[in-house]
Amino acid sequence: MQDPRIDHLATLLLDHSCQLSSGQKILIEAFDLPNPDLICRLVEGAASRQAIPLVTHKSNTVLRSLYRSATPQSMQLAARFERARMEAVDAYIGIRGASNSSQFTDVLPEQMDLYQQHWWQPVHSEVRVPQTNWVVLRYPTDAFAQAADMSTQAFEDFYFDVCTADYGAMREAQKPLVERMQAANRVRITAPGTELEFSIQDIPVIPCYGLRNIPDGEVFTAPVKESINGTIRFNTRSRYQGTTFSDIQFEFHDGKITKATANETERLNTILDSDPGARYCGEWSLGTNNRVIHPMLDTLFDEKIGGSFHLTPGQAYEEADNSNRSRIHWDLVLIQREDYGGGEIWFDGELLRKDGRFVPADLQLLNIGL
Repeated sequence: MQDPRIDHLATLLLDHSCQLSSGQKILIEAFDLPNPDLICRLVEGAASRQAIPLVTHKSNTVLRSLYRSATPQSMQLAARFERARMEAVDAYIGIRGASNSSQFTDVLPEQMDLYQQHWWQPVHSEVRVPQTNWVVLRYPTDAFAQAADMSTQAFEDFYFDVCTADYGAMREAQKPLVERMQAANRVRITAPGTELEFSIQDIPVIPCYGLRNIPDGEVFTAPVKESINGTIRFNTRSRYQGTTFSDIQFEFHDGKITKATANETERLNTILDSDPGARYCGEWSLGTNNRVIHPMLDTLFDEKIGGSFHLTPGQAYEEADNSNRSRIHWDLVLIQREDYGGGEIWFDGELLRKDGRFVPADLQLLNIGL
């Protein structure tokens, strides 16, 4: 029996996120999905819109072997063909499932860096992100439900509810926040272990309502590259390049991360030493999806958490560019609700958000559900 929720999700991805039209070419890339139903609905949906679908279905088990045996030559060869395919399409949908979310844990850091440098950056950073209408999402699996500390059935219900939100209403609720961020210069953030200041003056502000990520719900910009000073302690775990990090703390001086510690301090600093831009931040974003409340060790969900923000060492997006360039882009989340220790965000001396709730009257729609 065909699940109508999958049909709904496929329609949203094709029409809202990719805005697919007749004659366009779309790449559907899937990883370890438990069944092919969503892929099939996307292929059929693209064809019914007179678009041209292209599909690749990858295995994380196979990718683990590729990464573990990676050489610059092997990664460059893979990127050569992957890039040519990406350059040939107008839209991209990336769907990641996982039977084991720790599949890449035993890939050596230097091997993952070869992948990041020679495959990910030339294909995704240089082509997919700036040149296609793209959207990425996860797919509900047993491993994903376990990471969220939920039963598989309960997580599946949660997943489809969150992913098929009313993104038109989300866009309207975000508009006053966009205006305030566009007008702001100095940002001050406080939380346990955190006292941070920076400027966002003259950096574009981008509302996110289902065009690039599913689920969605954030408004992002970037810090002026050399403006960040102070300390920050993130209270949400993050899995990056196969390693799970916790208790990440940064000290900033004139935009640069001058000290970094975590449960895996050596690995953390290896990542931050990937290139000169990795110790500067390319994004700062406020989470606005109040259906996502607790972290589940998945960035696409965790960075949208109501009452949170994330700060991102590495590459800036072209839409909100502070000129930082890096082959990493690592969204790190701090939740400021009372149940996570609280905190405040100030714009030019005005209190914008306290303990995860927006204070000004024009932002009250963003508190619904908290």
